[in-house]
Amino acid sequence: MEKTLSSSFFQNSSPPLLLFQFSTQSVKINVNSNRFTHKRPIKTRIFSSIGTTVQTSTEPKITGRRKQSLLTDFFKSLDDFVCKFIDPPLRPTIDPKYVLAGNFAPVDELPPTACEVEEGALPPCLDGAYIRNGPNPQFTPRGPHHLFDGDGMLHAIKISNGKAIFCSRFVKTYKYTAERDIGFPVVINYFSAYTSLLSTVARYTVAFGRVISGEYDVCRGTGNANTSVSHFGGKLFAHSESDLPYTIKLRSDGDIITLRRHEEYGEPLESMTAHPKVDCETGEAFAFRHNIQRPYLTYFRINSEGIKQPEVKIFSKKQASLVHDFAITKNYAIFPDSQLVIRPAEIINGNQPALVDPTKVPKLGIIPRYAEDEKEMWWVEVPGYNCMHAANAWEEDGGDTIVMVATNLLSVEHFTDRPELVHSSMERLEINVKAKTVARRPISTRCLDFGVINQAYLGKKTRYIYAAVVFEGPKMTGVVKLDLSLPTAESGDCTVASRFYGPGCYGGEPCFVPREPDNPTAEEDDGYIVNYVFNENTQESKFIVMNAKSPTLEIVAIVKLPQRVPYGFHGMFVRECDLQKL
Repeated sequence: MEKTLSSSFFQNSSPPLLLFQFSTQSVKINVNSNRFTHKRPIKTRIFSSIGTTVQTSTEPKITGRRKQSLLTDFFKSLDDFVCKFIDPPLRPTIDPKYVLAGNFAPVDELPPTACEVEEGALPPCLDGAYIRNGPNPQFTPRGPHHLFDGDGMLHAIKISNGKAIFCSRFVKTYKYTAERDIGFPVVINYFSAYTSLLSTVARYTVAFGRVISGEYDVCRGTGNANTSVSHFGGKLFAHSESDLPYTIKLRSDGDIITLRRHEEYGEPLESMTAHPKVDCETGEAFAFRHNIQRPYLTYFRINSEGIKQPEVKIFSKKQASLVHDFAITKNYAIFPDSQLVIRPAEIINGNQPALVDPTKVPKLGIIPRYAEDEKEMWWVEVPGYNCMHAANAWEEDGGDTIVMVATNLLSVEHFTDRPELVHSSMERLEINVKAKTVARRPISTRCLDFGVINQAYLGKKTRYIYAAVVFEGPKMTGVVKLDLSLPTAESGDCTVASRFYGPGCYGGEPCFVPREPDNPTAEEDDGYIVNYVFNENTQESKFIVMNAKSPTLEIVAIVKLPQRVPYGFHGMFVRECDLQKL
């Protein structure tokens, strides 16, 4: 049975009223400090909600030094009191016993380690690195914890001349390093902290005390950089939309280094989308941030040199909502305004500020790609359409029609409490620019998310989309290839190829790598699909390479990884020539 929690992978904005958003923790258990201090590998059995177990063997590398002080211990005691005596019983979606079970359990950092190519051979076009981001809590949760709350960890496989090296490293955000040095979490978990009015007031009181005492500087960031990876302006970034991006670097030996928080893209308390769009022809990146106060949406462009251009503040958006992704074409940017709204006042009622408003009519906002202000922006109602991820968009009919392919969350009212009941439908939308109307239809009957394309076609007419078949959360049972040139009026499905990983095997977002990236005459689907796949029966993770042109997405290479890779979010492939320029 296919089911979904539409993906992650939106976090939230970083407005002044939510300064202490996101905290993370880990399943590395130590009775005294919530952290492993063992010098020998130990094994931990973690039971999942469906009765399976995962066995991990880890040898943590302890870095940093705990800042001992009476005030620090006092704040920790208050946190413990809230979790033990004030929080109500935890729902499964925020109970660490369920959230961090099985392959959702975190792993320790792994330095660059050689891998075995156990089947086939790695194609020459894969010289470079595939990097995948995802949540990996640094500390054991003492209270409520949501999947999206984990610290960002990058899992990179670097390939050269058919040989592979694998590495896993935390993104060393300010939040991560501050909490590492203090010895436990100090930042409020946005997705799980609001269990009741009393617990919320208590948590914010403690957080305020930490800021006033100087224990934590919110102006240096509160995000966990756990959502995605991007490459533009000669830099490589790790993202979450709760903060500004962090610049990272992959060394020649395969190790991953966090350089700094990239503050050129916003003010100290601002954030940036985890889904910037990069035009391969111009080298420009397009991005936005959303907020809980006006303007609720801000759009901006970053030129090919990586320099941010003047912002376009969008005041025509009437209320705060979770805008996770958007799309661009040659002349436009398209923003969804869904029923997933943000209402800080709900905290007073003991509720999360992010909720579903069933009375709201979703909209799409269209603005010129190079707009200097919002005067040419217009909104069109699209009843029943709640977009999560946009695969691509382009223009047809001489610019009179905008086509967008993106997911739609059906039964969205269950999104916050019963995500397993939400179906993620891949749809084709046709926006009539003159009449300002929208026609839409599904292009597959399956539950799909994480649609990706050949990135050379971003903003251009696309024939092929590769999408993950959703089972549960970011657990994906396989990948399908969709041919958008096929009519779907009768069948409702334009799937032309598929590959399923097998019983107990789950992957994540697929990634397309072109076979001849410098050949302008190469066919759109001439390349490979890569992914990490975890086998819950053998407890092993593997890197698989599939032929994107094959009707069965034939596997051409399998690499056995030295450590399991927890289920995660978004990733990308970076060519060796680009890695050398970082």
